[in-house]
Amino acid sequence: MERGDQPYSPAAAASALLWWLEAGVDVIVDETPRDWLRPQPKVAPQSPSTAPEPRQDAFPDQLDLFQAWLRDSDTLAFASPSSPRLCPSGDPTSGLMIMIDMPATEDCRDGTLLAGEAGRLFDRMMAAIGRDRASLYLAALSCFRSPDGRFTSETAHRCATLARHHIGLASPKALLLFGDACSKALLGLPMARARGRWHEIDTHAGPIRALVTISPSYLLDQPSAKGLAWADLQMLVEGLKP
Repeated sequence: MERGDQPYSPAAAASALLWWLEAGVDVIVDETPRDWLRPQPKVAPQSPSTAPEPRQDAFPDQLDLFQAWLRDSDTLAFASPSSPRLCPSGDPTSGLMIMIDMPATEDCRDGTLLAGEAGRLFDRMMAAIGRDRASLYLAALSCFRSPDGRFTSETAHRCATLARHHIGLASPKALLLFGDACSKALLGLPMARARGRWHEIDTHAGPIRALVTISPSYLLDQPSAKGLAWADLQMLVEGLKP
């Protein structure tokens, strides 16, 4: 092999080819001519396959029919024949709706939302503002518990769409959201930033006023936060006044 009038040894040629390979050149000769100065068209990135976005007009438009749909539908997030399904309870006409993220392990075992020690603390919190389970409407973003007790961004979005429809059908005077997952799903804010002020959640029935507070399970682990939760409940009481 020659380079100009200078001989080019096989070792030198191999060294040059190795250098170009390490520089990223993977084709030396192509059968098709190419204009290297012309910009190549950009290829749109392939988005990962996701479940179809739920449409609110696909859900029942009456609360009793919607509740029946929640009891029977196999299209809900985390639905499984072997998983306990915990549906809303209480009085949807009470003016106060409370939403948690999903059933806890104890809830699944006992067959009711907010069971066990966290449920007993919840009952005391409600009694402190003159309420009990019969005078509020308790629901969850998901009727099922996920295997790891968490939402993915996709399932949180699906459950939030469903929850907004649910909230609109109930049309409470005030909505109390327990915990970080509910706050992020419905308000787009972590609990720490959302606490201490009223928010509005858009629904097909119009905006619904909402507060965020600390979940009973967290308060069991962090009793020092009870003062913050009490302040939230006082704000809720003021907001429920005629």
